[in-house]
Amino acid sequence: MAWLEILITIISFAISLLLSYFLTKFWISLAKHHKEMLQPDMNKYNSKPTIPKTGGIAVMLSIVLSLFVYIFFKTFFLQSNTHIIETLTIIITVFMAFLIGFIDDIFGWKKSSITGLKKILMTIPIAIPLMIINAGHSIMNLPFIGQVNFGIIYPLVIVPLSLIGTTNGFNLLAGFNGLEAGLGIIIFTALGIASLFAGEIWLVLIAGVIIFSLIGFLIFNKYPAKIFPGNTLTYVIGCLIGCFAIIGNMEKIALILFIPFIIEGFLKLTSKFKAHNFGIPNKDNSLEPRYKKNYSLTHIALRILKKVKHKVYEKDIVYFVYLVELIFVLLVFLNMFLNIL
Repeated sequence: MAWLEILITIISFAISLLLSYFLTKFWISLAKHHKEMLQPDMNKYNSKPTIPKTGGIAVMLSIVLSLFVYIFFKTFFLQSNTHIIETLTIIITVFMAFLIGFIDDIFGWKKSSITGLKKILMTIPIAIPLMIINAGHSIMNLPFIGQVNFGIIYPLVIVPLSLIGTTNGFNLLAGFNGLEAGLGIIIFTALGIASLFAGEIWLVLIAGVIIFSLIGFLIFNKYPAKIFPGNTLTYVIGCLIGCFAIIGNMEKIALILFIPFIIEGFLKLTSKFKAHNFGIPNKDNSLEPRYKKNYSLTHIALRILKKVKHKVYEKDIVYFVYLVELIFVLLVFLNMFLNIL
């Protein structure tokens, strides 16, 4: 049966990549004919051209449909029901995160009708599916502390706080071509490898589906972007990070991987979450700092790179943030093998 499981995995990965690629291409062709679905590329001179937004819909559909295919093969060919409930719970959670992100994309960008506390409160329902199946383990392995048993506090408090934190936190470090999708690929590659070492093969498959879905989208979202991810993608990827942390008992790993986003949150707090990540584009689309102070990791990246090279472009900042995240990926694996935290 091992060969069949490998075949199912390959089919699931191929479907997620192809679906994401063609659905993204279709969404671009559809959205570009509707002005309300376009927004300016703020890191380009004169904020032009306008680009289709809400591209996360293609990623969400490719993830969900690929997981349905995986469940179908697992049920009818492998005749196994293991982890079906958890997988379906993840699908429901993804759809709820997408729906909230879609509402935010449609009403929040221009009208700013959904801001601050409202956004946080809107993401609370995302945690309900994991709460009602009592997902995860109440005993958590925390950095520098060790194992702590939280009991009933875990499903009722820690699970919703974790989902709210990752869903909203991943949304903070955004605004550059390819940044969100690339960070998602890096994070889920790390989570997938960690799941493999933990023997959670079903989570490895889900991580692979997410990665290939993001790759299919990144083909169009990389610099110069033909589509923006929107909150539909950032909310989905953020909530999936929380799902892996809870269901895979990988809270410590997820926390380490999320450190750049935690730092981003504190930096944004200094501006009362009013500062934007964007730089000020020159005519050649090189970027200048927008503020005198740093309110984002992207601001820090821009200033550091300005000291190294005369002209800094959007791609340079994206690669810098990738490198920062990769440092924490390295820290995760050092901790796995050396137990330094």
